[in-house]
Amino acid sequence: MAHDGSDLVPVDLPRGIRAVAFDLDNTLARSKQPMSEAMGRSLSGLTALTTVAVITGGRLGLVRRQVLDVLGPSTNRSAMVLMPTSGTRCYRWDGSSWRCLYSYDLSPEDRAAAAESLERHAREQGIWFEDVWGDRIEDRGSQVTFSALGQLAPSSAKESWDPTNVLKNRLAEAVAADLPHLEVRSGGSTSVDVSLKGIDKAYAVRRLADLLRIDVGSIVFVGDRMDPDGNDYPVIAAGVFAVRVSGPDQTLRVCDVLASRLREPASLGAPVVPAL
Repeated sequence: MAHDGSDLVPVDLPRGIRAVAFDLDNTLARSKQPMSEAMGRSLSGLTALTTVAVITGGRLGLVRRQVLDVLGPSTNRSAMVLMPTSGTRCYRWDGSSWRCLYSYDLSPEDRAAAAESLERHAREQGIWFEDVWGDRIEDRGSQVTFSALGQLAPSSAKESWDPTNVLKNRLAEAVAADLPHLEVRSGGSTSVDVSLKGIDKAYAVRRLADLLRIDVGSIVFVGDRMDPDGNDYPVIAAGVFAVRVSGPDQTLRVCDVLASRLREPASLGAPVVPAL
């Protein structure tokens, strides 16, 4: 189950938190926008207390602009794990740069087939719009993403476009029928993602647990899309302690609660940083 961040108090959190993982868009920051300075201070503080992961459908460049560029010099980057493109890639700080630990890239043929199927079905279904904000299809190497309103659409437009997920789900189903050997799923508010089979945020949190040599149940995951159609939903089945938030303001309050729990003497929350 997902716990509601608005009702979260320290007693609700599990003992022995070993890592905290965050979704990015509409969790740490508004879609495609840098997170606030307050969020930067909060994340920096958490890196002194536990391992902090960012798991997002976006590519590493967005994580840099939205998260890393906002963090202050006191941030313990060695206690961070970056898992962009829905966990199909993973990066750790090696002391001077972000080192890629793995990358599950699609073949050129599969990327081309995914882009063709997404565009064809979007046109057939009447959701291939000419007046959009940025690219409608982005080849991220390990993931191909369709964004109905464009990659750079404002949050207000994204959130109002398909509130019931009917349009995204219909597109995902049609593309999945074309590409049964690949993973096709609804992503953010307006997006559909295509990646290798079995690689989603559930895989990401399990891989995070393996990387840190901890139990997946000792990971707290904070995200906004915990509904069954949301791209954060798979983490619930993976066994993390899932916290659903409505946006960055609520995430800040959750971070305060997490920091308070992690400062308790018996929290066992010190950063877990196995050698690269």
